[in-house]
Amino acid sequence: MRSAFITGSAGFIGFHLAQVLLDQGWRVAGFDGMTDYYDIRLKQRRHQMLLQNAGFTATEGALEDRDALARAVAAARPDVIIHLAAQAGVRYSLENPRAYIDSNVVGTFNVMELAQEHAVDHLLMASTSSVYGANTDMPYAEVHKADTPLTIYAATKKATEAMGHAWAHLNALPTTLFRFFTVYGPWGRPDMAYFKFTRAILQGDPIDIYNHGDMWRDFTYVEDLVRGIALLIDAVPPKVADRAGTEPVSGDTLSPVAPFRIVNIGNSDKVRLLDFIDAIEAEIGRPAIRNLMEMQKGDVPATWADATLLKALTGYAPQTDFRDGVARFVRWYREYYGV
Repeated sequence: MRSAFITGSAGFIGFHLAQVLLDQGWRVAGFDGMTDYYDIRLKQRRHQMLLQNAGFTATEGALEDRDALARAVAAARPDVIIHLAAQAGVRYSLENPRAYIDSNVVGTFNVMELAQEHAVDHLLMASTSSVYGANTDMPYAEVHKADTPLTIYAATKKATEAMGHAWAHLNALPTTLFRFFTVYGPWGRPDMAYFKFTRAILQGDPIDIYNHGDMWRDFTYVEDLVRGIALLIDAVPPKVADRAGTEPVSGDTLSPVAPFRIVNIGNSDKVRLLDFIDAIEAEIGRPAIRNLMEMQKGDVPATWADATLLKALTGYAPQTDFRDGVARFVRWYREYYGV
């Protein structure tokens, strides 16, 4: 039985990924800090659901606590580590940037160090489309420059990518970084815009729409995202010494000096924010009270993924239409909160 160690297992994406791997017969060890960045009861409920499967174990601890993390990894004896835990949220990084340095930089180095010590077959780590920053050349491809992050959150994720490459080179540790694009769906984070919109519309409260709604996002349904991650587990970047005679993958980001690559995971379609709000309104059956605002500091008007490499490596491309995804989320929200 294969074993995975997932950081952030009580989080939105980690929870869904753990479910997928458990369904596939994996043994999964989860690690999560259970911070109060948002309602901890949601995190606890996710872990409670996962613990109903005998193949899942959970440890509570902070990424910055290396000793606690080391004990958990040693107990799990994982074949792969999937590092999803992070201090998330573009807007919160404007208020508390230090939390991002502690968790996303120091915590990530602890994960990388332990992955090397335990000689895992593959280390996979989450990055974000936010690293593209001020780049306006879309759709975003992994080979585009990502040197102009606009928030500390994005900067810490870019640092994670750079550290991952250096560590993969120094230790011949197969490493994949994946860049997420605006993930949404059931069991999501309450700080995300679509979650706030749904809550406010149901309560009859106004919603804040930045840049007067002139925003575009590559909305990626969470089940599509975690399927992509699960398939990338076996798309292991080959070590430099093992590449002789191998056929290169078209558009690959494989490093010439390390078993390392970066992969976008997105729906490959940009959707106007106002159309997304229209879909929420249609599913709820009530119009939103729209409070149109100026662009928020650190935000970008558009994101749009080129996910060609994901398909080349795995044969898979996310394809859930945003209207279907919104309908599933709203149904979950009504059931979970009893509204």
